[in-house]
Parts: sequence; structure tokens; C-alpha cells
Amino acid sequence: MPLRYAIVHVASYDALMSDELGFIPFDADNHYYEALDAFTRYLDPKDGPRCVQWADINGRKYPVIGGHVSRVVANATFDPISPAGAMHDYFRGNPEKKHPLEFLSAREPIRAEYRDRDARLSAMDRQGVSKIWLFPTLGMLYEEILKHDPVGVGIMFTAFNRWLLEDWGFDYKNRIFAGPYISLASVEWACTELEWAVSNGARVVCMRPAAPTTVTGQVSPFDAMYDPFWARVNEAGITVIIHAGDSGYSSNGYANDSFSASFSGSWKPSIKSFAIERAAQDFIITSVFEKLFDRFPNVRMASIENGSGFLRDACDKLTSTAKKMPGYFVEDPVETLRHNWWINPFWEDDVHEVADIMGTDHVLFGSDWPHIEGMPNPLDYVTELKAFSDSDRKKILLDNVSGLNELRPAR
Repeated sequence: MPLRYAIVHVASYDALMSDELGFIPFDADNHYYEALDAFTRYLDPKDGPRCVQWADINGRKYPVIGGHVSRVVANATFDPISPAGAMHDYFRGNPEKKHPLEFLSAREPIRAEYRDRDARLSAMDRQGVSKIWLFPTLGMLYEEILKHDPVGVGIMFTAFNRWLLEDWGFDYKNRIFAGPYISLASVEWACTELEWAVSNGARVVCMRPAAPTTVTGQVSPFDAMYDPFWARVNEAGITVIIHAGDSGYSSNGYANDSFSASFSGSWKPSIKSFAIERAAQDFIITSVFEKLFDRFPNVRMASIENGSGFLRDACDKLTSTAKKMPGYFVEDPVETLRHNWWINPFWEDDVHEVADIMGTDHVLFGSDWPHIEGMPNPLDYVTELKAFSDSDRKKILLDNVSGLNELRPAR
């Protein structure tokens, strides 16, 4: 779970907010907390040592990935769990100057809506949210741990996606749209899994922003070897999400790269906190540099929970490169970015800057609910859009993600 006091509302507040807006928002970034058997229910027991097992160590459960105990999340059972949005004020600028660990002192038993889809629908009704995209928590972290075994990665996420289909569904009552995880560690596996996902009603698929590790080493996700995968994405018209996770970025000795180090007790900043944005920027820029959208113009991609602080710099880099290499790009590379990418800023980012760069029709609202670094209640975000027109507010909160949620097969 990428780390990034809650505002209390009466139960009807968010529903009233939707009435005031005149429409019911679609939240493009929600999460589940994985069931204990999310990776093992459909995993052949013989593959457990290679992929995922559980171990009891000093009275606590820890996942064992590829034979190595993972402490990437301190409490991988998520029970008890910190309340949704527990670190909201920290990311708002920490006005009370608390130590980060103070925000995490409160714990509660895991709520039904974090693991049960019907309970989640009830929570959405209380929140005033019409539909959600739903993404992994642990699932965004495990590919990096097992990357030394690309075949094992495919085995692991085949099992994981079958669990996801059973427990959440890829299109549950036309309201909950869980995104199956696609790894590019094997192009053959990725193509097969994508076809399976589409055939089972998936509206989106998700992956981490990273250069995948294959049996021959790391390769750009836009190398020609992946054209069969992107051709299928192009043909099906399904949206591909890059979601924040463990992209394997190194701080090159400037900081402790262990995932649990961020709030380990030391009170100092770290460049590790910028890894999410670095990974997204590299992925997005490379998609344009390697002309993915020239080859497959129907591919639509969205960056979710990666922030937007990198966006202005990314555009500057694209413009500078185009000037230095006249004739390389068929069109202005910034226009390619604006046409084929949609951006979900962190809720604390300057959404006006994102709209200025991308256009309001390519900005997505996502609350990151119920993660601790997200919004305590999804529609708390509406206040960030008060300066937008009614029509632009509706684009950001509903229309843009609704369009991406519909398959748009190539003609």
C-alpha cells in the first residue's frame, strides 16, 4: 500500500452532496483489503512455495513470497486497521505538526465493506457514490518481490485474478468495477490473461508503472515484443490503468528503500517519497517516446494514485525532445499525451494545474478510499473543485471516468 483525523460527517452528508451536485459521482480510485486467501484460493498447493504462502511468526501472520517472508505491509491481514483517511491531515500539510505515527494510533476491526461487495454497495449509497473502480492493495506490491521468477509472477496473478472475479466481480451490478492485474513479465501470459479478463466482463485492467522483468531481463513495456498485447488492448478498447505500487525504484543510497522505512520512527524527509511520481513519469513519457499510440491509436491509459506533480515537467521534457529531434514525432508529443492519457491527481495536488495541462476532459476524481492516505469520505473532494464550472465539475467527477469505463473497440 503506497503511503502517502478524519472529517466527521453525518451519514446523509455525502448523499446530500450528490443531490446538490445534480449527479452522483463515479470514484475512479477505490480499494479492497485482500482476503487472507486472495493469492492462495486458486493456487495449486504445489506452487505455494514458489508464489505465496502464509507464515505465523511471533504470533503474527506474514505472507511468504517466493520463499521469503514479506514485511512490506506491517499488518497484511488488515485486522485491525486504521480508519479510512487516517492520514488526511498529514497530507493536508500537517497543521498540528504531529509525528506521522500519531495518525496511525487508532485501530478498528476490519469493516465488512472492505471485503464484501454487497456491504460495499451499501457504503457507496451512504457516501453518495454511484460507481467505483476497484484496485488491489497487496496486489500492487507483489510483482516486484517475485520479479526474479517471471513465470511464477504469471502463476501468482492467475490465481489472484480468479479470486478477484469470485469475490468482487469485474462488473458487479454495474456499480463495482474491479480491475484484474496484468503483469508484462510474459507477453504470452499477458495476452492470454487480457483475453480472459475481457471475456469475463472487465472494463479496466491495472498494472504497475514499471519496466517488467522478463526471462531475458528488463524490457520497456512499449518494446515491439509487446505489440501483441497492445494490439489486443487496442482492438478490445479496454482502458489500461497504471496504479501506484512497488515499481522497484531505488533511492540510490540516499534513503532506506525498504517499504516499511517511511514511518519507522525517524522524523525526517526522504526522497523515497517521490518514487511513485518518478515511476509514473517515466512510464508515461516512454509510452510517447516509443510511439505506442502511433501504432495503436485506440489505446486509452489512465494514471491512478500516482499524483500529478510530475506532469508539467513531463510536458517540458516531451517538448524539448521534439525540438532536438525534428521529424521524429508524427505530432506534437504533448498532444499525444493529452489525447491518450487521463490523470488522477492526488487529492492534495493542484487540480487546476492538471486541468490546464490536460484539459478538464482528461482529469479523473479518485478518493483512494479506504486507504489511510486517501479521503475520509470520497466526496470531501468536491470542495477542491469549487472554482470549476458546473459542466467541468461533472466531467471530473463523473463523465470522464464513465467514458473510460465503456469498452471502445477499434473500428
